[in-house]
Amino acid sequence: MSAPDGSPVGAERSIGQLFASATTEMSALVHDEIALAKAQLKQDVKRGATSGGLFMVAGGVLLFSLPMLNFALAYGIRTWSDWNLAICFVLSFAANVLVAVVLGLIGVVFAKKAKKSKGPQKVAASVKETAGVLQKAKPHPRSAPAPELEIREPAAIEAVARSSS
Repeated sequence: MSAPDGSPVGAERSIGQLFASATTEMSALVHDEIALAKAQLKQDVKRGATSGGLFMVAGGVLLFSLPMLNFALAYGIRTWSDWNLAICFVLSFAANVLVAVVLGLIGVVFAKKAKKSKGPQKVAASVKETAGVLQKAKPHPRSAPAPELEIREPAAIEAVARSSS
């Protein structure tokens, strides 16, 4: 078994190796969080597009069947009531308006549900939580520094700084 950087588990790793490993893992985590947000957003957009398409198809079907429905309803009212045919057509129109209002209200309810979707917000909250945990992380307390690390020459520090950047 080995660590993500290839060194065997349990082997002593330098601070630079540990920092590089942590940076790599944080980068992978951020990329995964972004990919998750994109996938959730894509799913929400797909649902919204499907909903809109179905509303359009339903409206088209209703629009093309409306004249037939009006005639059938008007003549049905005339048969049952012996009222004037004009009044029967007005009642038929009123019934169609009522159905359209009910369908519109149902559409509004679904539109509000689509607006309240919290897909990307969940991922953003997860990223903020991860960042909060990392900000609160404190280094592990160490015993007295090793004697060879106390005496450092500026040239050696500068050489390490140039090689790591």
